This record gives sequence, C-alpha cells and structure tokens, in this order.
Amino acid sequence: MSGMIRRHPLAEQAAEELLRRIGSGEWALGQKLPGETTLAAQLGVGRSTIREAVRELAGRRVLESRQGAGVFVIAHQASEDWDKVLRRADITDVLEGRLAIETEAARLAASRRTPADLKAFRYTLADRKRASENSPDDWYVEADLAFHRAVITAAHNAVLTELFDTFVPRIRRAMIDMLRLDEQHRHRHDQAAHVAIADAIRDRDPDLAAARSREHLSAVRSSVS
Repeated sequence: MSGMIRRHPLAEQAAEELLRRIGSGEWALGQKLPGETTLAAQLGVGRSTIREAVRELAGRRVLESRQGAGVFVIAHQASEDWDKVLRRADITDVLEGRLAIETEAARLAASRRTPADLKAFRYTLADRKRASENSPDDWYVEADLAFHRAVITAAHNAVLTELFDTFVPRIRRAMIDMLRLDEQHRHRHDQAAHVAIADAIRDRDPDLAAARSREHLSAVRSSVS
C-alpha cells in the first residue's frame, strides 16, 4: 500500500512512488487519483511536491490532468523508449534540449505573460535566492527548476510545457551531477542571469528575453563541456 518516502529529492521520489502504486494496479486505467491533500498525507510530502510529481508523470504519459475534473490514470507504465533516451542523454545533450525549448518559451512569454506570471517570477526568484545560499543540492535544484518552469508556463503554450515536463527528471539528475562537479559553486551564484530573464519578459521584450535565456543556458553548457 502507500508508504512514506525518503526526502531526496522529493518530487522525483514522489513520482516514483506514485508510478509504483499505479503499476501495481492500485488505480485502474481511466480511474481518477485521490486529491492532492490525500496523496500528500499518504506520501508524507507537501501538496506542491505532489503537483510536481503529477506533472512529471503526465509528461511520461502515465497521468492526464483534466481541467476541473482531476487527474486520471492513462497508462500503467511510463513510455520506456523515451525515458531511456532521456536517461542516456548526458548533461550537454540536456542543456541543448533546454536551449531549444526555453529560448522560445522566453520569447513567447515576453508577449503573453500575465500579472499572475509576474507574481510567479517574483516568488520563484526569491525562493531560488534563498535556496542558493545554504540549502542541500536537491532543494536548490527544485527551486531553480521552479523558476524555469514559471518561464515555460508564462509562454502559455501547452506543447512547450509538456516538452519541459518530460525533460524534468533528466534535467534534475543533470543539474545535481553538475553541482557535484562544480566545487566553486558557480551555478549557485548566477541569480543575476535569472533576474535578467524575468526582467526582459516583464518589459515585454521578446528578442531580449530569448537572448538572455540563450546566453544563460549557453554559459552553463560551456562550463561543463
């Protein structure tokens, strides 16, 4: 049945526990999952962690979130072929994939962002700054991913959002690998680059937003190549 999970890293562990329960047949195909509050209590995590885990499994074509109806099981196993491709990809491959997705997302976000998106930027940037100071690597990675997903969300393009969510498990692993190789913690001290992306989107400058996103991710890629 359900079990408490180790807190490392939370969202990925929660996704794997949900996937295990789905694979065991606890929920039938087409069945609606319990609500966030119930799942959070069962797994011993917060509701935001459950939301991230659900997004991850939606990207892996296991769950489907239906507006106003809930989250439903659409497969009992993740798509193994795609998952294996992502797992084999090295850090550089992942960053190149992010460049393609996030640069265009930043461009679109500069034209489409809403007041709610700007609020999300402020919140996730503040959370990322706090996490960069003295949090464990996995907490910092979650905070960083939250900002980048806020940019993706602000593009208001369902395909880009789905692509990003599909990449999240590999992005998370690649970032943790990067941090372990980065003895000087350079990647924790690039807050200004993230603020610059958010500022360009806020100022409705698509070309600048895309350029700053590309510059940031290219710099990260150069640091590990």
